[in-house]
Amino acid sequence: MAVRAVRGAVQLERDASGPMGEQVTQLLTAMLERNAIGRDDLISIWFTATPDPHSDFPAAAARGLGIVDVPLLRAQEPDIAGAMPRVVRILAPIEILAPIESDLPRPRIAHVYLGAAAALRKDIAQ
Repeated sequence: MAVRAVRGAVQLERDASGPMGEQVTQLLTAMLERNAIGRDDLISIWFTATPDPHSDFPAAAARGLGIVDVPLLRAQEPDIAGAMPRVVRILAPIEILAPIESDLPRPRIAHVYLGAAAALRKDIAQ
């Protein structure tokens, strides 16, 4: 068994429950699809957000996708002057149980940075 992690980020259009749910759902779905990750492969999902979103919990989007038996955790990022506002980040450790020849090596993991959040990691943004 190998353990890897995939990460992603999205800048929310505005701090409101509907847009947060939609954009976090889009991000999490893209992360899973681009890396061929099934729900049974997830170990946990960590959400972080800048201090400014107050409208909803990002984890609600995962629950809305039917991810109900995976531990979810949200933390607040530090309030750094000049940092991009309204950003939600996801880190999802995954368990790879397939035979060794089909394991996803670290360089092939597709980290997903959507919209304006692509500026956060130009070196790896898809």
